Amino acid sequence: MKTALLVIDVQMAFVEDDAAGASRSCPGAEKNVERLLAAFRERGDKVVHVHHHGLDADDPFHADNPGSAVQPFAAPLETETVVVKHVTSAFVGTTLEEQLRKDGIERLVITGATANHCAESTARSAGNLGFDTLYASDAVWAYAADSPDGMHHSADVIHSVTLSNLHGEFATVMPTQDILAA
Repeated sequence: MKTALLVIDVQMAFVEDDAAGASRSCPGAEKNVERLLAAFRERGDKVVHVHHHGLDADDPFHADNPGSAVQPFAAPLETETVVVKHVTSAFVGTTLEEQLRKDGIERLVITGATANHCAESTARSAGNLGFDTLYASDAVWAYAADSPDGMHHSADVIHSVTLSNLHGEFATVMPTQDILAA
């Protein structure tokens, strides 16, 4: 089965959040993204980089802001596909599905940020579109958040709930080591 790695929103805005002390899950996620990138590149498998560019000039991910830059370890190679999106799912308003189908890709490995936003939205779309989707549980991360009802949710709880929501419905959730072994 032809497989592609999707590296979603591994951009400097998250480095800025981390530096500001944001509470996040999975501190080793970037290293696992890097491991998956290395393995896919070594095998010559397809790698797709998805970059978020917010449309509001005040958005840290706006193309003119430093937060939109790619984290250096995840910089695309010249031969790798780059998809720019403006919403959470990499399939909405882009040519991603068309490119994957043209290349005969049937399986996707989802990595990047954040577990409960863009990585999750893309995984849900991929599953709904019929791709065999693997969600790298330790190559994504989430941030703590407060809900509208005033409850505080830790980054680890948000991460875990995201994995629970996806597994068996939209994707197969697996750690990096198991994906590399498969």
